Amino acid sequence: MEREDLPNLRALGFEDDELKELGLWEPASGTPASLAEMYVRRSKKKDTLSTLREQVRRMCAHAQSESKRIRHVWFEQKSASKSYVRREEFEKATAAIADAGLSKTLYVFKTSRLSRRGMGQVGLLLDKFEEHSARIYVVAEHIDSTRQRMILAILSEQAREQVTDLSEFVKLGIDAHKADGKWTGGVTPFGLRTAGSRLEHDPDEYWLARRIADYLLDRKTPNWIANKLNSEGEVTRHGKRWSGPGIIALAHAVTWAGLVAQRDRILDDKGKWTGKYHRGGTPLLDKKGNPISCGEGVITFAEHVKINAILASRAQKGTSIGDRTRGKREIVALLTGTLLCRLCDGRMVNGGVNYRCYARQVEGEHSCKGVSTERTRVESAVEVMWLNHILSLSPDSPTIRAITREWLSYQDPEKEARKAHVSAALESAVGREMKLEKEFFVLGRMDEDKYDRLREQVGSQITELKAELAELSQEADLTPLMDPESLAALWQGAGIGGQRALLKAAAKGITLLPAKYRGDRTPILDRLEPEWRDDRENPADDAAWDGLGKRLAQAAV
Repeated sequence: MEREDLPNLRALGFEDDELKELGLWEPASGTPASLAEMYVRRSKKKDTLSTLREQVRRMCAHAQSESKRIRHVWFEQKSASKSYVRREEFEKATAAIADAGLSKTLYVFKTSRLSRRGMGQVGLLLDKFEEHSARIYVVAEHIDSTRQRMILAILSEQAREQVTDLSEFVKLGIDAHKADGKWTGGVTPFGLRTAGSRLEHDPDEYWLARRIADYLLDRKTPNWIANKLNSEGEVTRHGKRWSGPGIIALAHAVTWAGLVAQRDRILDDKGKWTGKYHRGGTPLLDKKGNPISCGEGVITFAEHVKINAILASRAQKGTSIGDRTRGKREIVALLTGTLLCRLCDGRMVNGGVNYRCYARQVEGEHSCKGVSTERTRVESAVEVMWLNHILSLSPDSPTIRAITREWLSYQDPEKEARKAHVSAALESAVGREMKLEKEFFVLGRMDEDKYDRLREQVGSQITELKAELAELSQEADLTPLMDPESLAALWQGAGIGGQRALLKAAAKGITLLPAKYRGDRTPILDRLEPEWRDDRENPADDAAWDGLGKRLAQAAV
């Protein structure tokens, strides 16, 4: 009959002959007072097995000096400082004493191997052991909990403080590596691998990762991409089928663009870190507000911003899972959210082949008698209306500027994201400047030379950021929008998403009047009442404008 802990002992690298010498070969038997549990913990893989074997040898030697036999050696590789980490082997070792009563002694090599959570955890454990006339013995420090409880408490608190200092040093090291553009570890995104401390293309995965990126840029939905790859027999890095959520997680990953990620920690209800981070994150910026690269990416930063803008346009707030978002169907109707019912002033929704009153559809005739019209008919009419109105405006019209901004934001989300990054960096630099002035002028805790040197650095950063922000904020040339052919081509080439953006920039809403009677042949343009964001600035003959708009629409088609 062999010991239950024999696999653990062999995993530590013990030979059978040495186990016999240590008294760890045969199962231990005897009264609980003559038996003991041994707990061995390895914090990190860098702790060599030879070190752990030496710890076991010394604990066995002390057990023999006390005429005790080791009933079970409990071994695990876990952190003892993080509250979210559950140490199953440690729990089993203490349960064998306090709950099952199989032995009366728990051997550990050092107090830090027992716990790094301070006296809060150790004290409760000692109380529980005292109730069962059991004890903890720390071999390296020669501490017996039955006689030296206060010393054990002090060393436990010291171990806890050491963790705090160690965590700060580790965080400083990681932050420094990130600032230098180094990969700090973890799972690399699909399509990339590590080369030293940098990312590079993985030749076995990059081609497929790039194909996924092209699909996303082409506005294909994540589920469509997953189904496409699965139908072709393509699998993930781990040989599994692709999924929509997996594609989304990949698209949101800043590291997929070869950038250093700054991610927020996931906290529990008590505000403590759970050991996990939120997915995706944001790019870590340098002092000038530029994203820091950590190597090659599957996509560029510009493509990352554009893909996330596309996904965001198809996402809506969740209804039952806090603030999480969920997907929504791709919009195929131009006037969703813009077309209104005259009878109730409520919105009209896409019914497939027509637009109909939402109140009538959901609440019934008692709420609204309802207005409806054929979808293609009213969308063609609105296209003409939009062209007519825009062509009647002057180049410096607020509506023209709004349309320009909306279109540029839709076409170039990278520029908008860059403006946000530069603005945030500028605000941070101004804050540092104010802090310097407070340290020097108010608190007097900084000498003049150091102040001048730091003030010059911050001042140059502020100047550069202001110049870049001014350049990014410059209005584009509006002349092409006043050219009829270019305007028609812009509308026709925008797609539904772009056309909706252009329409909403010009109109607050468009109201549909009800038909006068069944079979009413009134032109649909006469039943539409638009509410433009500004009045017509260059009044002209409506008939002439209508004719021009119709010709433009026909030419574009």
